[in-house]
Amino acid sequence: MIFLSAVAAAANPYVAAKKAELGEVGVKMFTAPNYKPGLVRHIVLFRYGASVTNAQKAEVRRRFLALKKLCVRDGKPYILSIEAGSQISGEEAGGGFEDGFVLTFKSQGDANYYVGKPVVTNPGFFDPAHEAFKNFVGPLLRRPAVPFGVLVFDLSDGAFCRGQGCSDNSRARSR
Repeated sequence: MIFLSAVAAAANPYVAAKKAELGEVGVKMFTAPNYKPGLVRHIVLFRYGASVTNAQKAEVRRRFLALKKLCVRDGKPYILSIEAGSQISGEEAGGGFEDGFVLTFKSQGDANYYVGKPVVTNPGFFDPAHEAFKNFVGPLLRRPAVPFGVLVFDLSDGAFCRGQGCSDNSRARSR
């Protein structure tokens, strides 16, 4: 299951920027645990197909949460945390997404290794457990692909993008 079709990925400026970055530094560095250290939040929202049962949704949740232990590098888990829950907002802006997951990584390298495709295509440099999960969940997500049955958003606290690239020196926080 590929969350983002090849056509959509080619048109996505963030995918293009990530692929350019990968080309500049190489896949080994791009997916290294110490590549661009700092906490990365990987936010995933699911919109299920109309025929998906509550039991199937429960299995998606179970398998997603299991990734915390199944995703390993050098025999050790590298996902710092997974938070999860169902949509509870009353803002009428949920877009039909039902479940959300927030994963935390200690670096962009770990996040890049976890995400894999469509940016990292060499199987030696992306997580096979996460790839297997994507193949499992894909058929359960809303079709057609647009609007997507999945929304993925990565952020590093306070880092905002400007133009084509991100600037880590434009940090803003509200605490």
